[in-house]
Amino acid sequence: MSDNSSPREDRNGSGEHDLLYLLKGADKFSRDVFPDSEDLFRSLAAHQAPHTLFITCADSRVSPEMITQTGPGELFVCRNIGNIVPAYGEMLGGVSAVVEFAVLGLNVRQIVICGHSDCGAMKGLASGATIAEEMPTVHAWLRNAEAARSVALARKLHDEQMVQAMVEENIRLQLNHLRTHPAVAGRLALGTLQVQGWVYDIGHGKVSVFNDAAGAFETTAEARARLMRKAAP
Repeated sequence: MSDNSSPREDRNGSGEHDLLYLLKGADKFSRDVFPDSEDLFRSLAAHQAPHTLFITCADSRVSPEMITQTGPGELFVCRNIGNIVPAYGEMLGGVSAVVEFAVLGLNVRQIVICGHSDCGAMKGLASGATIAEEMPTVHAWLRNAEAARSVALARKLHDEQMVQAMVEENIRLQLNHLRTHPAVAGRLALGTLQVQGWVYDIGHGKVSVFNDAAGAFETTAEARARLMRKAAP
């Protein structure tokens, strides 16, 4: 394979070749990508000032920078199973630390919690006992989304509808959890921080945005129009 070919072409599914694929990608970045943006990376070398904390699922199909069309230095990204934000005091740890640092240390102006279609975490939560036996740590983590499951179950939906309903309810729930964090509550009160919930549809490349006032999801076009009206003098 020539140096100009895509590193993806030489993957054969083995662990060894997957590592070679990653290393080849890193070489390609240094050789072909970095030089075109060298000034940007030099400006970021000793300082970061992201405008948004983007909390999303660890799912490999979700690419925050690709979805939002943002570049290096714009997003402070937190990824975990199920795009979960434990309520403050419930489970102080990595996510809580990220939220606190992003808001108080980096002064982000927005926080987005982004779920996605076909979410394995929501499927696992729906399965109940199976995941508890096979992956007890994951099961314990997903207790932070249990209320979303309860709401979806109350609707008596079919399996496919159930997962999508849980994805959407989980966004509502995690937004509520997020607002319990002191750093977030303080900046919301000052009007210097905004929070928003998204659901990314992997198969269609579309984002739906949760409208708190309406209690429903809307298209990005509708969300943009609403925010522009709100910002108008």
